[in-house]
Amino acid sequence: MAEAARQARQAWQAQDETGPGDGPGALRVGVLAYPGCFASEVFGVPDLLTMAGHVAGPEAPGYRVSVVSPRRRVTASGGASLDVRPLREVDVLVVPGFELPLDTDLDVRLAGLAPETAAIRAQAAAGTAVVSLCVGAFLLGGAGLLDRRRATTSWLYAGELARRFPGADVRPEHLVVTDTGVTTTAAFSAMYDFALDLIRRHNGGRVARTTARLALVDDVRTSQTPYVDPRLLPQPGREFSQRVMRRLDQNLAERYDLATLANAFRVSSRTLLRRFAEETGRSPLAHLQASRVRRARHLLETTDRTVAAVAAAVGYRDPGTFAALFARHTGHSPSAYRAAFHRTARASAPDGGT
Repeated sequence: MAEAARQARQAWQAQDETGPGDGPGALRVGVLAYPGCFASEVFGVPDLLTMAGHVAGPEAPGYRVSVVSPRRRVTASGGASLDVRPLREVDVLVVPGFELPLDTDLDVRLAGLAPETAAIRAQAAAGTAVVSLCVGAFLLGGAGLLDRRRATTSWLYAGELARRFPGADVRPEHLVVTDTGVTTTAAFSAMYDFALDLIRRHNGGRVARTTARLALVDDVRTSQTPYVDPRLLPQPGREFSQRVMRRLDQNLAERYDLATLANAFRVSSRTLLRRFAEETGRSPLAHLQASRVRRARHLLETTDRTVAAVAAAVGYRDPGTFAALFARHTGHSPSAYRAAFHRTARASAPDGGT
């Protein structure tokens, strides 16, 4: 990995001196490197911009990219040593994500990145457009850039981002969110969704589409919801809501009736709604709808049932109502979702066989 990083650095240094970004109208992009950042996120956006520059041609406005840091030396994730340049004036500052195991003391981690937080704040104050990749959003939050702004991050950490920065309007379903000069993205590969959007704005739709085709990058994604695995999400840990959710999950096909549900737990409807919201932040119906969509996704991925049959299996007699709910949660119609994610028995087999 260190050798690959070294070669990538050399390529970027060469481009920064003589590459296609030297022409008029070049966009100056700085990638902020810091201890423990993901090396692939440091170079992922620049690599796609390099491809776009070649697609656009030497006469088109290109990109001048540099890896910058307030530190003299930076060791990224996996022990890769990064060559960095001092912070300088740029048009766009990209803040990559970092390794964040679930047992990480985030307060300690962010406190150790105080120089980066200060640099982000200063760049934003100077009018630089600031972009975070994945959990780099926590650094933007620490710099005060998420207050009264819409934002996103990896679905796994969206809840923590919302709790830590209550002034932010966190949209966990979105891949890329831009709000008044600040852009945040979802997990890891969403850096390419951002890069393609940047290319589209700077060089036009044709260059963005061609670059996506050359790189085998999906340029039509709209949501990270299809990738969410609820089993990995932190659980509320409250016994009452857990029991209610378990009952709902075990009876997905039954008609939702709040009074019947409340009666099953020997509380009033008002009490059930209040206690459930206190523990989960949403209503039982919202949980049920999310569980129904999750089950429907599984059926669309692994079976050949018709959309109407899938709808009925998760409690919807009207396929139109089901399709509208499914699209709202996933960004895809049921048919489009199946086309994108359907897995055959052969494709699912570990060795590619039956």
